Amino acid sequence: MKKIRVQFLLFVYDKTQKLYRKYFKKKKRQWQFNERQLLEFQEDSLGRKLGEFYHKHGFSMIPKMENHDVHHLITGCGTNFEDEIAMQYLLLGNGKLNAHLLAAIVLGTFILPEYVKIYIKAYKKGQNMREFHQWDFESLLWQNFDHLKDFIQQKDTVILH
Repeated sequence: MKKIRVQFLLFVYDKTQKLYRKYFKKKKRQWQFNERQLLEFQEDSLGRKLGEFYHKHGFSMIPKMENHDVHHLITGCGTNFEDEIAMQYLLLGNGKLNAHLLAAIVLGTFILPEYVKIYIKAYKKGQNMREFHQWDFESLLWQNFDHLKDFIQQKDTVILH
């Protein structure tokens, strides 16, 4: 039964992500790198880790959606459907809000409700991270991945003097 539910989500995702890119990402340009070029970055860089991610999973870059894949790396969220939904919850907790994200959360929760505890945990994790959902990660591809990940996973703290 879960297999049928996931197939339905895959169908919906395939149809909606094209519309999302067309209408919500029309001002955004695709990155100037491809998967092979990312593998040429320095070993400990974000760019190299992203290239390895694509290679490991057999994925291709989707134009204008590259930040989404960086979000997987930064957050540690997997790529199966319950993890994709959890990542949307994490991004909501991090401050991201748009119709596509809300639709993914509502539909994903309705179709895969058995993961609701994981979704809530992801939302709280997003709240406890620095706000990163709007960052331009293409300009950070040369940065040390572990340092960048550690920086994002530390919530901003207010220091009163």
